[in-house]
Amino acid sequence: MDASPGPRELLALLAEPDRLRAMAAVTLGATTLPEVAERAGLDPRSAARALGRLVAGGLLEGEAGKGYRVRTEALRAAAIPPASGAEDAGEPGDQVLRRFIRNGRLLAVPAAHGKRLVVLDHLAGLFEPGRRYPEAEVNRLLAAYHPDYALLRRYLVDDGFLDREDEPAPSGSSVVKVYWRTGGSVELAPPTSS
Repeated sequence: MDASPGPRELLALLAEPDRLRAMAAVTLGATTLPEVAERAGLDPRSAARALGRLVAGGLLEGEAGKGYRVRTEALRAAAIPPASGAEDAGEPGDQVLRRFIRNGRLLAVPAAHGKRLVVLDHLAGLFEPGRRYPEAEVNRLLAAYHPDYALLRRYLVDDGFLDREDEPAPSGSSVVKVYWRTGGSVELAPPTSS
């Protein structure tokens, strides 16, 4: 595969728990399907399905009989911010953030969609990729930035930074909404030499 996934595609690929576990196993040195299945704690069929999707999505390369490896160049490409979309009317993303966020608080939700995307991208950084958050925790995190956390939550979902679904409550008597990150910029640590 020549194309590398963008930041949103990368997060969407890793938002599914089996794929995240398979990716972690390969990242930590598993190369064959049996190794990935064992290290990820997956049955071979689930591991094969996850690996196939990661290969199709451009994060891994390889195949069952030959082994798998992480396409680090795809991760680097996804970490580089896009050339367009982060600016609105000549205002770079950092300037937008300085204009709308002070002392850790969002002064106002930008009306211009491009500027709002810059702010939402920043807020998406509050959420760890691969982790599921109950709605109460999402509200608490967003309320630390702005009192209208429900508006921010809706924008984050509508613009593809978060996704949500209903899950049974721990008590089993009702359902709760859970959210997980599906978009936004991701900072990767530079490669280390061993």
